[in-house]
Amino acid sequence: CRSCLVKYLEENNTCPTCRIVIHQSHPLQYIGHDRTMQDIVYKLVPGLQEAEMKKQREFYHKLGMEVPGDIKGETCSTKQHLDSHRNGETKADENINKETSEEKQEEDNDYHRSDEQVSICLECNSSKLRGLKRKWIRCSAQATVLHLKKFIAKKLNLSSFNELDILCNEEILGKDHTLKFVVVTRWRFKKAPLLLHYRPKMDLL
Repeated sequence: CRSCLVKYLEENNTCPTCRIVIHQSHPLQYIGHDRTMQDIVYKLVPGLQEAEMKKQREFYHKLGMEVPGDIKGETCSTKQHLDSHRNGETKADENINKETSEEKQEEDNDYHRSDEQVSICLECNSSKLRGLKRKWIRCSAQATVLHLKKFIAKKLNLSSFNELDILCNEEILGKDHTLKFVVVTRWRFKKAPLLLHYRPKMDLL
């Protein structure tokens, strides 16, 4: 489970199963949900999904926080699934169609909107590149600097995103850094939006 992984990765940077290095300095940034495995577990253990959602809702209510959208969405799909079984709708074709439509609806409607969001201002600090028409963007805190490079390269019609450097406080950011990591380490006590600069890549000798 996640709590076990977090405890393990506080002192290690390798996978606890195969011992492959996850990341030299920030392994916690590279663990994520395995939705497929979670769905299999929920289907194998009766009542587990409903119990998990109930615990999570109670946890957020206890802290006086709003329940995240993904938990609300899973709660609704769980209720629909349970209601269908109570009403005797257990035909294989109907179940397959329902699961397919629910998965498609989740994919179509989310786009990481339920993630923590970060507001960014992308400024150009080089005369060799033009500025963006829309330099203020809002995206998931799990997006990486590489995602921003690809976004800027596409908007500026560059041949490759590798031609860019992105900086925060005049410091070049690593392509694997998440925006959450950048905010916490380089923008902690400053107001939003997170100000980032981009420029042509400079080869340092």
